[in-house]
This record gives sequence, C-alpha cells and structure tokens, in this order.
Amino acid sequence: MISLAIGILWLAIGVIVLGGVIFLALWGVRQIVPVPPNVEKAIWAVFLILVLIYLLMAVEGGSLPHPNLLQMR
Repeated sequence: MISLAIGILWLAIGVIVLGGVIFLALWGVRQIVPVPPNVEKAIWAVFLILVLIYLLMAVEGGSLPHPNLLQMR
C-alpha cells in the first residue's frame, strides 16, 4: 500500500513539473507564432492521457517508473 502512495506522490510531482514545462513551452511558442487552439487542446489531451495511463498503472500495482531515493547502499 505504501508503494501505491509513493507512486501517486511521484505522479503528482511529475504532473506539476511536466505541466509547467508544457505551459512554458506553449507560452514561448505563442510569443513567436500564433498557436491554433485545436493544437493546444491536442497537446493537453495527450498530456492528460499519459497521466491517466500512469495513474491506472499505479492503481493496478504494476511497476512504476520512479526513482527510489530512500534505498540504502
């Protein structure tokens, strides 16, 4: 159960960081050329689908791609 909680917390951190990067990239591109609203919606839709896939993997109990920062060597 703790691995599920850790996976969900890593998901939250990843969503915040990657969402911020996508937002800044879109903002930067919008400063140079106009971005059609459909393209922006498609980018966010792909991002949300990837988040949903990761969340379903976490709930299923599969192996999650997150760093193990607490591992003692």
